[in-house]
Amino acid sequence: MTEHRHATVRPVAEEAATGKVAKIFADIKETKGLDSVPNFWRVLATNPDHLEIVWTRLKAIMHPEATGRKSKLDPLTREMLALAVSATNGCAYCINSHTAAVRKLGLDAEGLGEVMAIVGLFNSTNAIADGYQVEPDVLPPLE
Repeated sequence: MTEHRHATVRPVAEEAATGKVAKIFADIKETKGLDSVPNFWRVLATNPDHLEIVWTRLKAIMHPEATGRKSKLDPLTREMLALAVSATNGCAYCINSHTAAVRKLGLDAEGLGEVMAIVGLFNSTNAIADGYQVEPDVLPPLE
């Protein structure tokens, strides 16, 4: 049974957005290829400076191509990482958002199951290693 959630502030309606918020909303839709601005951004828009900070950071990391940068990670990999962290953190909004993104990028249901299997496996093995306080002995090379 899913409980209906309510934002703690009234989201800014797209048609009511002006100035900085309207410009960022347009950029979000263009960058992400969306027809409407998702609720997350509409809630952040209640504080335009916060909206700008979060959007600028997210755009730079998740959509580097839109900022003229080239990423070592492809868009699907970036979204799968975002989905894995969202699942681990238990953020229902983010799980749904990033699941929609990976599906849009071509990941099928079986692939999604594989992502969730990896998330579950490493949440478990991380907890076991942490519980035993295992001393790290497999270390990455220093560059």
